Order: sequence, then structure tokens, then C-alpha cells
Amino acid sequence: MLGLMQDKPLMISSIITHAARHHARAEVVSKTVEGAIHRSTYGEIERRARRLVRVLQRLDIGPSDRVATLAWNGFRHLELYYAISGMGAVCHTINPRLSADDIAFIANDAGDQVIFADTTFAPLIAAVAPAVRASVRAVVFMTERAHMPDIALPEGMDLLCYEELMAAADEDFAWPAFDERTAASLCYTSGTTGRPKGVLYSHRSTLLHAYALNMPDVFALRAVDRVLPVVPMFHVNAWGTPYAAPMVGASLIMPGRHLDGASLTQLMNEERVTISAGVPTVWLGLLAHLRASGQRLETVERFVIGGSACPRLLFEAFDKEYGIRVDHAWGMSELSPLGTYNTPTPGNQNLTGEALMRRREKQGRSLFGVDIRIIDDAGRELPWDGATSGHLQARGYWVCSSYFGGTPGDALDAEGWFSTGDVATIDAEGNMEITDRSKDVIKSGGEWISSIQLENIAVSHPDVAEAAIIAATHPKWDERPLLLVVARQGRTIDRDSVLRVYEGRVAKWWVPDDVVVVDELPHTATGKIQKLALREAWRGHLLAKG
Repeated sequence: MLGLMQDKPLMISSIITHAARHHARAEVVSKTVEGAIHRSTYGEIERRARRLVRVLQRLDIGPSDRVATLAWNGFRHLELYYAISGMGAVCHTINPRLSADDIAFIANDAGDQVIFADTTFAPLIAAVAPAVRASVRAVVFMTERAHMPDIALPEGMDLLCYEELMAAADEDFAWPAFDERTAASLCYTSGTTGRPKGVLYSHRSTLLHAYALNMPDVFALRAVDRVLPVVPMFHVNAWGTPYAAPMVGASLIMPGRHLDGASLTQLMNEERVTISAGVPTVWLGLLAHLRASGQRLETVERFVIGGSACPRLLFEAFDKEYGIRVDHAWGMSELSPLGTYNTPTPGNQNLTGEALMRRREKQGRSLFGVDIRIIDDAGRELPWDGATSGHLQARGYWVCSSYFGGTPGDALDAEGWFSTGDVATIDAEGNMEITDRSKDVIKSGGEWISSIQLENIAVSHPDVAEAAIIAATHPKWDERPLLLVVARQGRTIDRDSVLRVYEGRVAKWWVPDDVVVVDELPHTATGKIQKLALREAWRGHLLAKG
């Protein structure tokens, strides 16, 4: 017997239609690439998204066609999110921080037919266009005629203006319903171990993920919130905030390309931001600006930090100096991206001091909709004791089953688990803590050492701006940790002083064997340190040192 309830497919378009009907005046505030502030509402965004569908149809875009974006966080990018997927096509967000070669590969692999781009990326479009001419037939710059860039495109590839196309279109489109498993958006990984791979999200997975973000023990967004996603819309759909915020009527504050500490401080204060989400690098820059300028964030209540492990100094500084709570989260492109979130449980809500900090440093508990486990090298599940490390796996409603172009299920093991590539522990309350990437873990004398924990301790030193731990070859112990650091501006690194910060905080055999000062550390397009490049350059350092 089936239940007697209405059966409606889970459509991404239902989010923006709900927002337009029930939160029509909630704001979408954008810092444009030209520098001006643009103000819109969910009511207007929904109307323009329907108009944009007519634009896409005139460009011969149909169901399942891939439409690429090269754009910052802004109102036009939000319109594209809803118009492209709402009509049944696939919104392919491209990370402009990737190399031109990788971008060309991604666009060709996806089979993109049209690229929508912010004007700041005109030089990148000019460089990539000849390599994607086989599939891309038009480039639309997301601006008015007065700001259109003058670039040459290959023959047969049209150069078009977003607002001119919008002015010529009607807004009479009606959002269709179709199979909720239909592909909605496509994001590629950063390609740290090879060519980027595409993760293809569905309407169903995206909507369920947005629901999960709004649960009380996760982002817990409310209609009165003003949300500033620092994480870019070209990186895993800005962690789902462009869907979660309109779902509850929370206003969206879009920073565009202005992500430095001074710009974020000004925008957050002027627009009364209450919550923001981004990677540690951005918050370290914001903290440095606040300390140097003496400014404060007047309305911000909470930061969500993910993308890489959050250094302890960010918890302590924002808590104690600015009264802003920092929540730790973990995810990855293959998980849409959110997998765990760190909030208290009845068993640990009264912790204080060091015990509280150790709990907060973990990545948190699994959300409903995602299950996790850790296994050993032989595939045996490991205990949740907070000490045993193993390879982290996940499965759930918004977890990847295959990469774009693959066969459904070919990224999973026989039991349906996806291997994340992370090494982690899980404690008795289900709090997960990433200790390393599987490819980065240090095995010294047969024992594992967490590079992430050592890096977080290193950046607590007042002279250290950034740190990376790699496995260096050792004649006796096989591998030993080597610490590479970048000095803070105007500071000088003293090796012995840096090593002393480890005293009493880790086992003596975990302490790095040496400290190397470098001018900079290499980063991926998503801001993560390129450990592979560092290992290739420094693996033999301890052998050479003797």
C-alpha cells in the first residue's frame, strides 16, 4: 500500500519560487565587478531567472545541455543557477583559478555550449576560446553594453551582452516539473592528483543538501539572517548557500571579487551580515586586517569554516577578541559538499578550556543524509574511539556515485561506500577529525603522524604565516615530518623557537625533524597547499642534511 500524499518531484526551481512568493522582499545585495552595490530581491531574481530561460532557449540551449559560468558571487550568477537548472539544463561552474589548460580541458570534457563570464575574466576567455571552439558557440559577458570588453573570439563563436539579451526576452516562462534525478549542476575537482574530474549533482541531491544545511545543528539559517558566502559560487556551489538561503528567506550578500580583509569588513558592516562561510585563508586575512585597523564586525554572529582544517588561533581570536562563534565543518566536491558539522551534544556541551577546544577542532558529526565510517588498509571497519585512524568513507543522499562520463556506482566499493581520500578518527559521540589526506600521511617507524595537527600548531607561532608538513625520507624511520613555513610580514623565523611550540602538545616523536623557511607555498586553485609539489622538492632534505 502506498501513502496518500501528494507526490511532487524535488525541483531546484521550487526553492526560488517559494522565496519569491513567501520572501519576495528579502534582499540579494551584490558588490559588482565594477565596484558599485546592486540591490535586488528574491521576487526580482525569480522573474529575471524566468526571463533568462528565454535567453537560453534563443541560444539553442535545451534539456541536459551544459552551460558554463566563469563568474564571482553576484546576482546574475544567482539568476543563472536557477534558470539553467530550472529549465532542465546543467549549470557548469568553472573555477577561474585553474590554469587555462585545465579550464579548456574541463569545458571540452563537459561539452559546454555557452559560457557566461564576468568581465574580469575577459583575458582568460581570450586565452581559452581557441581551445574550446569545437563545442562552445557563444560567450556572454555578464554586464551592460557600456562595460563590454573588446576581445577577439574564434570564427563561429559569438560575443554577446547579458543585459542586452535580457532586455529582448520575455518573462513568460513557467517552471516545468521533471524527474528529480535529472542532472542540475556540474562541478569539477581541483585536480591535485591528475586531471580534474566532474561531479554531477541532481535536483534531488541539491534540494536535500539545502534542507540539511538549514537544520538547527548545521547552518541553521533563518529569515532574519543576512548571509555572506565568501566561498565562491564556482567552488562546489558556494557550499549550497545559494539554495539554502532563499529556502528560508535569508538575505544573500554577495561580495563579488572583493575578498580582502578591508573589503569584507566594510561590506559586512554596511550590510549587517550575521553569518558568513569560507576557507581558513580568507579568515586569516580578515583577522589580520581587524587587528591592524582596530575595526570590529558589528553584526556578525558566526563564521562557518571548512575547506581545510581550521587553525586553533581562529577559534580563539574570533571568540575572545570579537565575540564571533566559529563553527567547523567538513565536506568535499563529491559530497555536494557538506558531510559533517561541529556543534555540541548533551555529552559535551558543558566542556571548558582545553577539552572544549579539542572538541571544536574536530570536523564534527555526520549530518542526517550522510553516513561515514573509517576502515583499515584491508577494508575492515575500525572502532570509534577517537584514537584509531583509518581511511574515511561516506555514503548518502548527496554523495557522488560516479564521476562525469562514468558508469553509475563505479566510484563506490561493493557496499556502496565512497572513499574520500582522507584519514580520520571518529570518537564515541560520532565526532570525526581529519588527521591527514591518505596520500599525505606520514608513516614514521610504522606509526602514523598527522600532518594537519602539526601544521595547526605551527601557525600558532607569532612569526609563522603559513605552514606545511610533508613526509621526508629518513634512513632509519623511513619517513619523518619536515616543516616548511612562511614568515609573517616583517618577522623572522627562528627554527628552535618554532619547534618549542610543540612541547607538551604532541608526543616527542611527532616533533618535526627540521624547519625550512620558504618565501611562499604552492596552492591549488581552491586554495589548498600542493603537498605533491613540496614532496617532490623537499623529500630528500633530511638525507642531504645528514
